[in-house]
Amino acid sequence: MRAELCAALGLTPDDLPYAGELLDVFDEHAQWRGAAERVLRGFALSLLVPPQHYDAVAGWVNGRRLTFHGSGGKVTGAKLVYERVARQRVRLQRSEHDGLLLADCIDVKDGQFREYLINELTKRADFRCAASLEEFGSQRRAVTREGQVRSGERHEKDDRYRIDDPRRWVLGWANERKIAALRAELAELEAERDATACEQARLSGLREALQERLDALLRLEGFRDWADIDVDEAQSRASDLEAERVRLQAGSSRLEEIARALEDNAKQAEAVANSIEQLTGRLATTAARAKQAELDKNRDDELVANQPHGALAAARESYPALDERLGKNRPKRAAECAETENALAADLHQRIDRLNKELGGYAQSLIQSMLKVLTRWPELRGDMDANVDARQEFLAYRDRIATDDLPRFESEFKEQLNKNAIQELAGFNNWLHRQASVIDERVERINEALGAVPYNPGRFIRLEKEPTNNQDVAQFRSDLRNLTNDSLALDGDQYSEQRFLDVKRIIERFRGRDGYAESDKNWTRRVTDVRNWFVFSASERDVETGAEWEHYSDSDGKSGGQKEKLAYTILAASLAYQFGLEWGAQRSRDFRFAVIDEAFGRGSDVSTRYALDLFATLGLQLLIVTPLQKVHVIEPYVKAIGFVDNPTGTFSRLQTMTIEEYRTRRDGRRP
Repeated sequence: MRAELCAALGLTPDDLPYAGELLDVFDEHAQWRGAAERVLRGFALSLLVPPQHYDAVAGWVNGRRLTFHGSGGKVTGAKLVYERVARQRVRLQRSEHDGLLLADCIDVKDGQFREYLINELTKRADFRCAASLEEFGSQRRAVTREGQVRSGERHEKDDRYRIDDPRRWVLGWANERKIAALRAELAELEAERDATACEQARLSGLREALQERLDALLRLEGFRDWADIDVDEAQSRASDLEAERVRLQAGSSRLEEIARALEDNAKQAEAVANSIEQLTGRLATTAARAKQAELDKNRDDELVANQPHGALAAARESYPALDERLGKNRPKRAAECAETENALAADLHQRIDRLNKELGGYAQSLIQSMLKVLTRWPELRGDMDANVDARQEFLAYRDRIATDDLPRFESEFKEQLNKNAIQELAGFNNWLHRQASVIDERVERINEALGAVPYNPGRFIRLEKEPTNNQDVAQFRSDLRNLTNDSLALDGDQYSEQRFLDVKRIIERFRGRDGYAESDKNWTRRVTDVRNWFVFSASERDVETGAEWEHYSDSDGKSGGQKEKLAYTILAASLAYQFGLEWGAQRSRDFRFAVIDEAFGRGSDVSTRYALDLFATLGLQLLIVTPLQKVHVIEPYVKAIGFVDNPTGTFSRLQTMTIEEYRTRRDGRRP
């Protein structure tokens, strides 16, 4: 699969290595190779993708069904796991441990992926190499030589394959041991295959011999007399008869002539007898037909004679139409008339049913057209219904529209469309873009404040925004742009019927369509809130070069301290955006008040100081509710204190003081 991927993108396997190709176990820790293979197998089979190739690889993988060719050329679905390797990463600090860690047993190959792999091993191979079960049970994360893995309270041991089987190993850039093991297995399987083929050939021959004997025994059951299978006796009798035939033929040629004459006479006699039989049958058939014809004629004459004169006259008037309809199927005798009548009636009923179905289809189509009219102009529902009986009302409505001389109002309609609907949409579009510009300005102001506070040593953080990929928002902005590009033009002919329909469609969604009111309301809220036009992220950058060090679209995969700092940054940015702060103002009468309730109680001191520096830079007035354990961190930023206690357990007391008064009381001095 990697070869196909590299061929499609013009890359080499060195550009997209598997993690296992860059990791190996040190020789001095060879006894831990099986454990390392168990723990790191999933990561070792992951493809490493540098950032410059990420978009191409993701597009290639997403654009096809991943497959591989299995045994017999069968195409089977495949699984691919790949890791995006960041351009720059901070090397993670390993936890302090007294014993050997599995990560210490792994050698990492030099190259562009080395730093990334070292960081990943710090997270993925942070297991104590336990030499005994006592050591294994005393550690939160540990692994034994036998492959038992502990992670907190979860324990796992996968013995579906032997831990010392080199055929299953995936770590290492030198695979001679795995190749040797696979070759040995191949030789063993080939020898087993050859032995199986020989045994199969022997059994096939034995089966064929037994089948032949079985067939012979089955044929033997069909004979009941020895004479039937006495070959010698049959051959002897055949020889005697053949000798007798030869003797007789050689004795007299006249005998042969007599035999031939007798044979010819027998054939002629048979032919004459056949002719007599055929003629007799034809005569009998002709006589029967003549008699039946006489009977039919008499019956037909009697039937005609018994009919009323008026019925005969009416029937004779219908003869041309019946002749045309029946054609070659017209009856030849009076007895056939009843059958013809039934067939004709059945045919007429079928035609009536077919016409009724067609009429029903036309009625349904007519009703659908009526419903379309009533849906487009719901104000007509009070006067007209969608049923066939109301067709005259719809025809009258059509005639009224046709005679209302609507084309005379076309220019006025286009002028109103230009002055009202289109220009109103243009004004609305401009207002939305002004709101988007306000977001740009506020983000820049926030970034000015964020740049003044070090996020990490030598680095700062800034907010980034990009257009959203939401299809509803993108389509709405495109529709507004297409409708309002020429809104100030004076030529009314450009406003076609299609443009009117587009304007009508947007306005109807703003108002809420029948049956879609709630979804249209949500759609309107989503597309007209310009905050939904963008997606926001945080970018950690170098102070000197401005190069991006880390990109945060969310907090997944981050440490607790990183999550705290990122949360404080987002909180500060949200407050700044909400207050619309004006940076650099020498004096401000804004009251930028925020209450923080025990937000710093569980955080680290470093994260707390970062948050307070950031809030101070933003010029926020904070009311911090916090337990006493964080007072030493918060104190340098505090101007006034409200101290709450409850000495009796009944009533709480509140004492307010300046920071100087607090320090004096804390140090035991009276002011």
